[in-house]
Amino acid sequence: MSVLAEIAQILNESLKLTQPPVAVSFCETVPEGVESFSGHSPAGCRFWQDAAKRVFATSAADHGLCSIGIYTHNLEMSPAAGADLGDALKVFGDLGYVRAEDIPAIPVLALKPNYVIYGPLAEIPVAPDVVLLFVRADQTLILSEASQQIENGLPPAMGRPACAIIPQASNTGRSALSLGCCGARAYLDVLQPEVALYAIPGPSIAAFAERIQALASANTILTKFHQIRRKDVESGRNPTIKESLQALQEA
Repeated sequence: MSVLAEIAQILNESLKLTQPPVAVSFCETVPEGVESFSGHSPAGCRFWQDAAKRVFATSAADHGLCSIGIYTHNLEMSPAAGADLGDALKVFGDLGYVRAEDIPAIPVLALKPNYVIYGPLAEIPVAPDVVLLFVRADQTLILSEASQQIENGLPPAMGRPACAIIPQASNTGRSALSLGCCGARAYLDVLQPEVALYAIPGPSIAAFAERIQALASANTILTKFHQIRRKDVESGRNPTIKESLQALQEA
């Protein structure tokens, strides 16, 4: 088993993920053996869902129907995509959704890749630049605890556009939480109302996996501790911490 496959297994088992971790890599050329994407995608974020099952390479043309994603990923902008971006920003502005002063705050990838490679973390043949997880609130709890220990701070909680979480994590080298956006929630079946996105910089993924494994185990034990303590208190007892720990050992 490869190192990345082992890390993916730890993440899956520790967090009890329902969607495999997805790797995103930026490349100048398509790695040997990686197939190019074929077909049409309504948005760049849709590649995240497809990448749970297979590895594939995309170029700017494959992102052509998603001018926002082309912008955030700093891909080559065609005249048609540029026109779409202008039209989209006008509509967003008219709705008060994205104001002109909001645009500079939207993360844009610092590098300019020729290709974006997507695939399951366990199978990606190149080093991941960003690892993307689809998570619930209870899973995000463990991730935020890992972030606090590894990065000495808490991750930002981002909103629209969801695709901006990729350049945010890549540019800063720090993890980030995205609550998604209405577009991503329309295009991704996996992005249900209770699901959010968590991005981990690729170079940090091994350290995160180690901390996540330890913290997930600790959370399981402490959850049982608090459940026992709640039951005792609600039954009229006033247990000390030592007594509650003893009850945990006997459970």
